[in-house]
Amino acid sequence: MAKPGIRYVCTNCGAITLKYSGKCFECQSWETLQEMHDEPRNNAGEKAASAWNPPPCETLAPQNDPAPPARKTTGMRELDRVLGGGLMPSSAVLVGGEPGIGKSTLMLQLAPSASLAGTLYVCGEESPAQVRDRARRLSITSDAVRLLPEVRLENILAAIEKELPEIVVVDSIQTLFSGEYRSSAGTITQIRECTSELIRRAKTRGFILLIVGHITKAGSLAGPKALEHMVDTVLQFEGENHLRYRIIRSVKNRFGPTNEIGVFRMEEEGLEEVTNPSEFFISDRSTDIPGNAVLGAIEGTRALLVEVQALVSKTNFTMPQRISSGFDLKRLSIILAVLEKRLGIPTWGQDVFIKVAGGLRLVEPAADLAIAAAVASGVRNTPLDPSTVCAGEIGLSGELRAIGEGERRIREAAHLGFRKILLPEANTRELKAPVLGLPLDIVGCRTLQDALDRML
Repeated sequence: MAKPGIRYVCTNCGAITLKYSGKCFECQSWETLQEMHDEPRNNAGEKAASAWNPPPCETLAPQNDPAPPARKTTGMRELDRVLGGGLMPSSAVLVGGEPGIGKSTLMLQLAPSASLAGTLYVCGEESPAQVRDRARRLSITSDAVRLLPEVRLENILAAIEKELPEIVVVDSIQTLFSGEYRSSAGTITQIRECTSELIRRAKTRGFILLIVGHITKAGSLAGPKALEHMVDTVLQFEGENHLRYRIIRSVKNRFGPTNEIGVFRMEEEGLEEVTNPSEFFISDRSTDIPGNAVLGAIEGTRALLVEVQALVSKTNFTMPQRISSGFDLKRLSIILAVLEKRLGIPTWGQDVFIKVAGGLRLVEPAADLAIAAAVASGVRNTPLDPSTVCAGEIGLSGELRAIGEGERRIREAAHLGFRKILLPEANTRELKAPVLGLPLDIVGCRTLQDALDRML
């Protein structure tokens, strides 16, 4: 039998190479290549497949549509919102986040839910005694939750066949290993193959699979390209673990909207839902300090008001610093170039620091206007109008381009008592009567210069 080949897989981007190097050739990440052994081909399996008669194909006729499966609610409305209404039977959910941010706490809180009877909790990182201590602190007592201190995949599958649970929690996938492979636990081969076998068993047995995964230094799930395409839903914790608030975002969801967020508050009794996130994101803002702007953002199906902060100061170095927390650094560079080239607002020779309050990560283009307004306010050392909300995408020539969900942003701003909202002019042309009747001034702007003149 030929010796199995060796390949090296990047845990950050999934690139494959036959030769080891310290840096990935695709994503340029250091120390992310892990060894993976090629398994010999199973000729017996190929012969069996060639003799197998495939099932008949079905049509798209309505009479062939099965009844949709009923979702299982978790007892947490914010989490059900992120999932698209609850957990789907026979689905696999991957939950990622930094250590200590609340992944295990979330798994324990939803495990004994009334609609999730029969839970098998595979505790690979902690002992059953440690899990029980956390459960007592969270005031969770349930006979339906059974703890399995096991990391070998074959033993876990045997326990699933014996217990027949409705939900299986694996905490965490990096601790599992299969005896069929020579690599150690946590390698890309073990993570991929263990996840694949667990998902296959979940699809055939009909239970819900919840997988806890670690994240890399870059903030992404370890082995993302090997896991994200395999599961049905990917949830990721955002925010900083030393703060009270936690944000759960759906990065991928086959059964609901993507980029949906749920906001929680970490207390002694566990994660508590925040019913009005906008008040949390703008609750402690300072209205008389330059560099603070309020953005009308859309996260999934929810409208949020978020505070964006900018600090601009003269640099003492040849190259000024550009540091951003919660906003893409490349997009910030484009906005600074537009401000300097099109509007004559000097940013060269000054350090620019951007922070999105509350630990939220802004990904939509509509955040451009709030970032630009905060930077311009910091450069001119003039506070923005505290009663104004803004949203808009900035083009390279300084124009404001249309954004989506303008009416929902307007309603959220009016709900929280703001008196003015600035949007691209294209979003204000066809507003309906109910929105025009709200108690705030809706201003449409064609260019970034026009918007800043109305805000400063």
